[in-house]
Amino acid sequence: MAISELKLPAGVQAHELRSPVLLAEGLALNVAEHLRVAIAARGTAVLVVSGGRSPVAFFQHLAKQALDWSKVLVTLADERWVPVEHADSNAGLLKRYLLQGPAANARFLSLYSASANLEEAAAHADRLLAELPGIDVLVLGMGDDGHTASLFPSSPNLVEALKPDGERRCWPMLAPSVPHQRLSMSRALLASARFTALSISGQSKLHTLNAALAGGDLAEMPIRAFLQPPLEIYWCP
Repeated sequence: MAISELKLPAGVQAHELRSPVLLAEGLALNVAEHLRVAIAARGTAVLVVSGGRSPVAFFQHLAKQALDWSKVLVTLADERWVPVEHADSNAGLLKRYLLQGPAANARFLSLYSASANLEEAAAHADRLLAELPGIDVLVLGMGDDGHTASLFPSSPNLVEALKPDGERRCWPMLAPSVPHQRLSMSRALLASARFTALSISGQSKLHTLNAALAGGDLAEMPIRAFLQPPLEIYWCP
C-alpha cells in the first residue's frame, strides 16, 4: 500500500518520501518555512511538537535550519509526567536533539511540573498554556492504536479531552499499555494550529491511518479528530 492509494479528505495533502532521512529533512524544511512566515507576520512563532523516538531525526534537521530562534517558542503536544532528567522525558529529548546550537535560543515551555499529583500537574500546565499566543506549527505522530499526542483510546479523560470546544488546554491522561502517567494538550488547543503536519513511517502506520479514515469514532482512534485541513501528512515506507 502507498499513501497515494488512501482516500484522504479534501484539502489534506500527502507527501511520500523514500526514506526516514528524506522525510525528516523534508518535514524540517517545511516546518522552518512556516515558522519564518509566522515570525514575519507576527514577530514570533509557536512550535508544538510530539515526543518519542520517531522525531529525533526531524529534530536534528530542524535545529540546523536558518531561523531567528530567539523569536520561536517551543512546547510539547504531550509529556510523560517525569522529571526532565528521566530517560523518558520528552523535554529531555528536545534539549538533546532540537534545542542545540542556534536553536538553543528558542524559548521552551515545559508541560512538566513537580506537582503533588498528575491532576495538579495538568492544572499547572493548563495555566501556562493559557498564555500561549496561538500555535503556528503543530507536528503530530500516531501510534498503531490510533492515538496521537497522549490522547489514548480508553484513557479516563479522553471524552472530555476530545471535545472540539473544550476550554481546558491540558488533561491528565493514562496510556493503557505504556508506562508513565501523561499530560496532553486537548483536541481544542491542538486543532487551533495554523498548520499541522502528521509524520508517520512504515506499512503498519499506513494501515492504521487507512483504518482511521474509514471510520468516525474519535474515542476508538483519536487521530480521527485531526484528519482534516489544514493538514499535511508525511510518510515513508
